[in-house]
Amino acid sequence: MTLVGRTRTRGVETLSLDSPASRNALSAALVGELADALADCAKDTDVRAIVLTHTGNTFCAGADLRDPPHPDALVGLLRQIVELRKPVVARVTGHVRAGGLGLLAACDIALASTHATFAFTEVRIGVAPAVISLPLLPRTDPRALARYYLTGERLDAAEAARIGLLTAAGDDVDAVLAPVLDGLRRAAPQGLAETKALLTAKVLEAFDRDAADLTALSARLFASPQAREGMTAFLERRDPTWVL
Repeated sequence: MTLVGRTRTRGVETLSLDSPASRNALSAALVGELADALADCAKDTDVRAIVLTHTGNTFCAGADLRDPPHPDALVGLLRQIVELRKPVVARVTGHVRAGGLGLLAACDIALASTHATFAFTEVRIGVAPAVISLPLLPRTDPRALARYYLTGERLDAAEAARIGLLTAAGDDVDAVLAPVLDGLRRAAPQGLAETKALLTAKVLEAFDRDAADLTALSARLFASPQAREGMTAFLERRDPTWVL
């Protein structure tokens, strides 16, 4: 079964997360397939830019708790998006949770409809937004991120744009996307590649400095008793034992 759909229009490759039954959760299989698709785009000179979108009402629900990717694989995917010498644009019309927000932050431009919602839910299952912090911390308002990391509160598209999680939002995401794609199609490939390198240099510094430590932190937390209780409670649709 294909988990990532692929279409192309005038040099723009659209990659669609296509596992709606799991709310496009980041399983080992989905992460691997998306990484392969991005690698193909990187090599294809006919691809000017990539749009990352989704089927169903959820862009990405975060890590698949039944088949989670290895933290190294998730780090590799996020770095691949950041390092790719072509712009990657996120197009969101649904909900984004936890690890899915790492995908948004790794993209160069992130656009959403006003119906989209966002939440860092890691603390509610006993873990932390460790690996996804690599692209998030350099690109998002730190005071706002502290609030939403620590509370797991849901935020709307307007707030997500205000704090830098999104580039822009609108009632019709495709109307917001259209001028962006027009601009990318008018840009020279060399100009795009070198300009993206300027923009991502600080993000890649974070990967170089912190990826090993945050990968180890993620693995330790997911193996902990509190995380087992949190994930079990989530799957059983009940509150974990620490809720007051």
